[in-house]
Amino acid sequence: MKLLLLLLSGAKLGKLLTTGGTMLLSVAAYALVYGWRYALGFVALLFCHEMGHYVAARQRGMNVGAPTFIPFVGAWIELKEMPHDAETEAYVGMAGPLAGTLAAVACYFWARWQDSELLLAISYAGFFLNLFNLIPLHPFDGGRITAVILQRVWLIGVPVLVGLFVWRPSPILILMALLAAPHVWQSVTGRINPGSYYQVAGARRLEYAVLYLGLLAYLAMMSFQVHEMLPRRELFE
Repeated sequence: MKLLLLLLSGAKLGKLLTTGGTMLLSVAAYALVYGWRYALGFVALLFCHEMGHYVAARQRGMNVGAPTFIPFVGAWIELKEMPHDAETEAYVGMAGPLAGTLAAVACYFWARWQDSELLLAISYAGFFLNLFNLIPLHPFDGGRITAVILQRVWLIGVPVLVGLFVWRPSPILILMALLAAPHVWQSVTGRINPGSYYQVAGARRLEYAVLYLGLLAYLAMMSFQVHEMLPRRELFE
């Protein structure tokens, strides 16, 4: 018993319990609405996305916490220190959508191989989720990526967010708008401090621009394609 208590007090096990516990909570919550099989697949795709961020942050030597999940809100990793420059922030930001896209692609081909409507629906959720995260506005991953390309590109994300809310009103979009407001205000008022944080070589900016636009186009194409493949009936029961 003493050994068990000692293990439970360990930091690494604590992180594992936090991630595993919040994942199970999310699966249970989503299962109430969509069924447990869809819930399990959707949370697994979220996990892949967040682990992309986690691995990238560790590669850059950052102190980062394990993923935490909140049902119907999403998931995130805790950055215990801020990136030292915009390129590092973009690197960590890009890794999540890339890992999430690879997971969605794997799910898509698995769905085609098994002729599974359920897996196809899960892959669609993965493609759309990562596309949604590429909105060029903080706190989305797209805002962290595009900041290294052009600082005031965040202003493009404002009409996108408004358009999404008009199309599909959601409390999550309101929350995101509130979180984005300080960055938008800084862009409008010109209070962004260029400083050394945003000093990135032109060639590096171009690399991120090409990767961002390419991933954006691919996810938009796959989201539309898979959506058209889905039957017009309930898939998750």
